[in-house]
Amino acid sequence: MTMNYNDAEKFATVAHAGQKRKFTGEDYVTHPIAVASMVMDHLANVGFDQATIELAGTIAVLHDTVEDTDVEMEDIQKLFGDTVAKGVWFLTKVPSYVGNRAERKELCDARLANAPLIVKEIKRYDMLHNQGSLKEHDPNFYEVWFAETLTTLAQMGFSTLWTPLTFNAKNLHGEKKL
Repeated sequence: MTMNYNDAEKFATVAHAGQKRKFTGEDYVTHPIAVASMVMDHLANVGFDQATIELAGTIAVLHDTVEDTDVEMEDIQKLFGDTVAKGVWFLTKVPSYVGNRAERKELCDARLANAPLIVKEIKRYDMLHNQGSLKEHDPNFYEVWFAETLTTLAQMGFSTLWTPLTFNAKNLHGEKKL
């Protein structure tokens, strides 16, 4: 069974039910929905087709379900298909038992370095959306987070958090498919 973006948004809303954003107190699901919206708007503006835009939105709205809820990667694969599951996998942090924070971050960065461009764009918007509340509510951690973010961005080929990768639907020749 393969579901669409609207199904994914409903699924994420149920999966994140009761969770709140750390600093704002908003329902947690507002974060992945906002990330999905930003990604879909960007891809539409650079000329991607509706199917690709919806695929990216689906991955984006599900990007925190595996690491932050009881949902397992197999659930994503079964309900949304291999392509969506692969995209979510690239965006899911390695589990805490793998090592200390620095080791886990290094592994996540290596995974993201090999992700398709659209997944990298989802991650950039994820970080961009998190930036505001971190900077405002936890300026000390923000400094650590921002240094880590710059490393992640460099691994993914971005020069800044605010500048999207220069790509569009016409110049993805040879790009890894999801």
